Amino acid sequence: MQALPSIKRDLTLVLSITALVFVCALAWGRPFIGSASSNAATPAAQSPTQPATFTGTVLRDGEQFFLRAASGQVYRLDDAQYALPYDGQSVKVTGNLDTEARLIHVQRIAPRVS
Repeated sequence: MQALPSIKRDLTLVLSITALVFVCALAWGRPFIGSASSNAATPAAQSPTQPATFTGTVLRDGEQFFLRAASGQVYRLDDAQYALPYDGQSVKVTGNLDTEARLIHVQRIAPRVS
């Protein structure tokens, strides 16, 4: 008769650990996704083939450059030669967004005029 409580306890423990691992995997897989309601990083054009405009601050991590929008969203910039002169500055970036990779294929970067 003691086997039944032991099985229930083990099953409850396994299900709890599985749920914890699942929740952690979901959280770990989306480190840079922010609020979708922000207008600061929303592309100007809805079509994925048309260039979009993004505003934010250029950040550097080693040889890679990123754009951090006011909303906190972070996009990787694909061309360091365009981004290098604007390191740490507020800019307007024109390019195509690869949503899966969170990567902007840069066509133009210009200082942001307030």
